[in-house]
Amino acid sequence: MHTKIALAMVLGALVGWGLQTFAEATYSTTTVMKGGLEAQLQVLDADSQRAQWLTPFVMAADIFMRLLKMLIVPLVLSSIVTGVAGISGGKEFGRLGMKTIAYYMSTSMLAIVTGLLIINITAPGVDAALNLAIPENFNPGEGSSFLDILQRMVPPNIFSALSDNGQMLQIIVFALLLGTFIGRVGEPHSTRMREFFDSFFAVMMAIATAVLKLIPYGVFALVVKVVGETGFEVFVPLLKYMGIVAFALLFHACVVLPLILKFVGGISPIAWFKAMSPAMMTALSTSSSSITLPVSMESAEKRGGVSNKHTSFVLPLGATINMDGTALYECVGVIFLCQYYASTGDFDLTMGKQIFIVMTALFASIGAAGIPSAGLIMMTAILSALGLPTEGALMLLAIDRPLDMLRTMVNVWSDSCGAALIAKSEGDAILSQS
Repeated sequence: MHTKIALAMVLGALVGWGLQTFAEATYSTTTVMKGGLEAQLQVLDADSQRAQWLTPFVMAADIFMRLLKMLIVPLVLSSIVTGVAGISGGKEFGRLGMKTIAYYMSTSMLAIVTGLLIINITAPGVDAALNLAIPENFNPGEGSSFLDILQRMVPPNIFSALSDNGQMLQIIVFALLLGTFIGRVGEPHSTRMREFFDSFFAVMMAIATAVLKLIPYGVFALVVKVVGETGFEVFVPLLKYMGIVAFALLFHACVVLPLILKFVGGISPIAWFKAMSPAMMTALSTSSSSITLPVSMESAEKRGGVSNKHTSFVLPLGATINMDGTALYECVGVIFLCQYYASTGDFDLTMGKQIFIVMTALFASIGAAGIPSAGLIMMTAILSALGLPTEGALMLLAIDRPLDMLRTMVNVWSDSCGAALIAKSEGDAILSQS
């Protein structure tokens, strides 16, 4: 898939360059609000030759984004309910389960905060030449203070929230509650509800798999549109963005997690990484936490000294609900696009909105980790909740392959660190078999 996406990006850039070179274009000047002041923006005239040639590509990209938006609510709802119901209903979910959840939530939050700080310090999205569509009127939502966000987390009408992609945080909170109490009600209700959502999730996954096969075509259409309008300038900020994401991921993996291993668990980070190196290489090459799971379990047991009791609980649970790398990526990607829209239109990237992004990325990580291309779907969901265009998520996907490899390795590395810490706290002789 990633090879096809890369090829689509290259072909789209070539076609867009051809249209820019050979199709005549005229531009008009429009006024937008920028930081509370009026700013002038050059817009391609709709009746020019180039705009007419670009029309089918614009339509194709729009249709693909509509398909993605169609998936957001049912896929996120079913995945979170299924994952949480399975956890809360397990008989072994006691002290070990609480330790595991506490670790995964903590490291995911640390990853998100790391990304938040780095993207705010570097600000690669400010005045980036992305040339993405800017709507005439942004709809950033209601109040943006921390208290406003807490208040809006609780849905007054869940059916109304389910009909609006912009109410993603309410949907996530409802899904967490529903999944928790499905696992706690008595039989036969618990089994019936769990089986219903398992089946619903399986069907949504099948639809998602079919839609996501169209990603190369969506990337092709969007790249043709963007390059056809502005040229190759769009790739400069994207490369800068890619470097910043890679740095943030490596900082979390090489600094934050090793410090936790060393000072919380008293475990040598270097020795533990050597023990888990087969799993790290598998994650890097396959970009799949699920495929890497058997290798992670074998490495943790045979090379790291973690008992089977702990690997069989902590690592599969981590592959389901923990994704430090993906959570960091969501935060950085969305704020990068928010910085762009804030510098080109009447959108204010307040601290309240950044808190909203952090909370949504954190809660979504509980259920979205097992979804193919979860990053794209959840990034689209967060942008919709902010009232922003979603095409930017597809543009970022065009340079996603190396970042996908890296963040998968970070996900697996975080899972393995959690297994080591929890097993050590339960009395396992970590690294005794390495």
